[in-house]
Amino acid sequence: MFCHVAPRPRNAEATRAAILTAARERFARESYDDVGMRDVAGDVGVDAALVSRYFGSKEELFVSVLDSCENGADLMTGERQDFGQRIAHEAIFEAKSESKLRGLLILLRSIGSAKAVELVQRAGNERFFGPFAEWVGGPDAAVRARLASGFIMGMTVSREITGGYGLTPAECDQMRDRMASILQSIIDG
Repeated sequence: MFCHVAPRPRNAEATRAAILTAARERFARESYDDVGMRDVAGDVGVDAALVSRYFGSKEELFVSVLDSCENGADLMTGERQDFGQRIAHEAIFEAKSESKLRGLLILLRSIGSAKAVELVQRAGNERFFGPFAEWVGGPDAAVRARLASGFIMGMTVSREITGGYGLTPAECDQMRDRMASILQSIIDG
C-alpha cells in the first residue's frame, strides 16, 4: 500500500522574497561583478532559471535589491522645519538599521563595477535624488538636496567606519546641534 503525499504547494511570493533576500546578502558581501545568478539560486536552493523568471536579468535583480533596501525616503517624512534636528539626532544617536547598513555596503561594493555604478546612479536619481530635490523645492533644490544627502551620508559612513564618534555625551549633543543647524540651512536655502 502506497501513501500518496500531496506535493508541497508552491508559494511564488515567498520564493521571490527568498531570492531577493539571498541576492541582497550576496551583493552586500561581494561586488556586483562577483555575484552570479547561479550563486543566488544556490543560496535559495532553486534553479537559476527560476531567478531569471522572477527577476529577468542580473541587472534587474540588482535594481530590485536596491529598491528593497531603505533608500532614504524617511528623510522626507516629518515636518520641513524640524528636518535638521530630526536627521542630526538620528545620525548622532540612533543605531542604524541592518537594512540601511546593508544598503550602504551594497552601494560601496558597487563602486568598482561600471555596470553597477550605472544602475546605482539611475536608481538613486529616480528613486531618491529626484524626489528629495522635489521635497526640498525652491531655487537650487537639486544642489541643496545633494549637499544635504552628501553631508548625511558622510556622517553616517564616518560613524560606521570608526565605530562611533568617540565623543563625550556633551560633545555629541554639541555635534547634533551644529549638524542640525547646517542641515536646516541647506534645506531652507
